[in-house]
Amino acid sequence: MDTRNLFMTPVTSRLLRAEWGLGLLVSAALFIGHLDEVRWLPAVVLFVYIDLIGYLPGAIRFRRAGGRVPKVYYLLYNVMHSLVTQGLVALAWTWVWGFEWALLALPLHLFGDRALFGNYLKPFGVKFEPYAHPVYVRFQNEFAALPGAGEEKESGTVACP
Repeated sequence: MDTRNLFMTPVTSRLLRAEWGLGLLVSAALFIGHLDEVRWLPAVVLFVYIDLIGYLPGAIRFRRAGGRVPKVYYLLYNVMHSLVTQGLVALAWTWVWGFEWALLALPLHLFGDRALFGNYLKPFGVKFEPYAHPVYVRFQNEFAALPGAGEEKESGTVACP
């Protein structure tokens, strides 16, 4: 994946998930390290509200409408599952009520989604729920059929067709 080829190979996906996994481990360690200082009601609310607003409405619509979901549901998902949005929520919370360890529920949710489930932001061109797009499946098959595609050579370089 690069700025001109916005797709991921399975290896790239695993590497990104490992990076998100590190964020999850750091957040979890801090959360567990301060467990006796966590206010549980705010922690649960902060963890759950992301999906209550950003995922459940789109998932319900997806199931009821046979997979057809208006863009507003993608926007809700992407805004609510953005580190930028949740960082601003944490800053606003800290400004109004002060810092508290319950705020770690935000990165726990986002890093967990990405590291454990591979859930990234949703592009408009694919279904709301994960299904392989026929064009992407065709691309994968054609790319895999190229001689040396994606194989690492002994020199440490990657063959590009």
